[in-house]
Amino acid sequence: MRLLLVVAALAVAFVPAARAATTTTVPNPFTTTSETTPAKPRATKNQSIKLFMAYPKVADWLKRYPPSPTTDATFDQGVWNVNIWSGRAGEIATGKVDDATGSIVEAWTGPQVAWKMARGYKGAFGGTKINSYSVWLGLCAMFLLGLADWRRPLSIRNADLLVLLSLSVSLWFFNRGNIFAAMPLAYPPLVWLLVRCVWVARSDQPPRAAFVWPVWVLASATVFLAGFRVGLNWRSSNVIDVGYSGVIGADRIATGQSPYGNFPVEDPRPKCGPADSSGEVRDRIQANGKCETANPLGDTYGPVSYLAYIPGYEIFGWSHKWDRLNSVHFTSILFDLLALLGLALVGRRFGGPRLAAAAAFAWAAWPFTQYASSSNTNDAIAPALLIFGFLVLTSDFGRGVFVALSAWTKFASLLLLPLWCGYPDALRPRKVGAAAGGFLVATAAVFFVLFLEPSPAHAARVFFDRTVDFQVGRDSPFSLWDWGQYHAKGLPDLHVVQRVLQVALVVAAAAAAFFPRRRSPLRMAALTGALLIGFEIVLTHWFYLYLPWFFPFVVLALIAPLPGRADDDPPAEIAAEPV
Repeated sequence: MRLLLVVAALAVAFVPAARAATTTTVPNPFTTTSETTPAKPRATKNQSIKLFMAYPKVADWLKRYPPSPTTDATFDQGVWNVNIWSGRAGEIATGKVDDATGSIVEAWTGPQVAWKMARGYKGAFGGTKINSYSVWLGLCAMFLLGLADWRRPLSIRNADLLVLLSLSVSLWFFNRGNIFAAMPLAYPPLVWLLVRCVWVARSDQPPRAAFVWPVWVLASATVFLAGFRVGLNWRSSNVIDVGYSGVIGADRIATGQSPYGNFPVEDPRPKCGPADSSGEVRDRIQANGKCETANPLGDTYGPVSYLAYIPGYEIFGWSHKWDRLNSVHFTSILFDLLALLGLALVGRRFGGPRLAAAAAFAWAAWPFTQYASSSNTNDAIAPALLIFGFLVLTSDFGRGVFVALSAWTKFASLLLLPLWCGYPDALRPRKVGAAAGGFLVATAAVFFVLFLEPSPAHAARVFFDRTVDFQVGRDSPFSLWDWGQYHAKGLPDLHVVQRVLQVALVVAAAAAAFFPRRRSPLRMAALTGALLIGFEIVLTHWFYLYLPWFFPFVVLALIAPLPGRADDDPPAEIAAEPV
């Protein structure tokens, strides 16, 4: 109940700012109208700017900045494109005014100026199907119905399920362009899950979990949902730039190039294709002589993010355009199913058929895993690799290999290396050395892509600039940490708080090499989930597609919990193994 009150309070607090960042089209006509577009504008530039600045949403936002901003407007095909700047803040508002009627066709302010993904375009992520109420709420209902402890409705496990689903409220605001309401609503659930994982790791006692449904019911529902997810991805989803970057990287590697510094760019390359729906031509003749759709910032991920797309690339190819991209759909479906299968195998190994069915069902029914799949991003690759690393938990070398593969997909997994080096005990040099060796071997194997270039040293510098340097230095409105630039009322500059939390996270990750000394499967899952959630909390650029990174370990710690132990005696499985 307290969590719900906090969420409600945050929503009320930020709705005024959110309204200032939404867009609507409300006619405000001039005195003349016409159904045809005149060859010359009816209104002047100043008239259009004045009308745009008087629009309530724009006027409210401009109050946050000094008076007399810099303005400009250009006329194109019957529409005035208006832009407003304010000193060091840069462009603070932009939009379109219909010349014939005076209607405000578009009005974007704050983060919506530079970030089109903040504008709430329908189906921009995942397509319209996954974002529809029928599909989303249907998955939520199945998730809750299949996993809730109906015999103890007030149990903490049921609260965990509701918290996982409550992230949908934040997404609802995001889908309507209300960034200043959406982002604060994401943090209470993340903090709750972080605290719960730490609590379970501290006690090393699994939460009480009473599954109502028989194993065969959960298993049958999982198979049904798996088929539904495949069909939803293949027939009713879209591919955003993250997935498109995967097939570009696969193409570069397959043709003997490092992906870093060799992605298709726009200027100064000559145009070679038709305009898209927004009137922008993004196809350019690249250095390889091919006409390719540009994606200049796509080489910002680890090398495994591109290697993972090679099977799909070899099967389906690539037209060098941002079109249907069957190879990307194939890769998204593949790793989504691998994550589901891996959870089933982990549950089967450590808890038997019931735990296996529940863990797999949780992945299949939670709507945010399908949100990532329907957006066809690379965000299921890293967790799928970690799940299989957990499957070989008792193999020191294997743990190191899978942490490396996951880390060189999404860098967040680097935080797990100290924790995963020690199992079932910390500070055992032989085991730590074997795990570190596996990490180094896998790292060397995937970074062969840098040796595809004439100068590997130069390729390494390009890799650092395009990945680590870019990610650390980027600005983003999709968190609480970088809102000072928008002068939103009542929002302090939280960069100092963010730095403190980031340092605390790094210290906690390093301390995991030593504490706790004894590690059960439950404790490993809970601490893994806690570190990944902590990473997402302190990110400047956070998004809902990142939620699957930690979800498998929240499942294994809280929803379908693995076995733990409260004493220092290792379980029989581990005690029987040679050291």
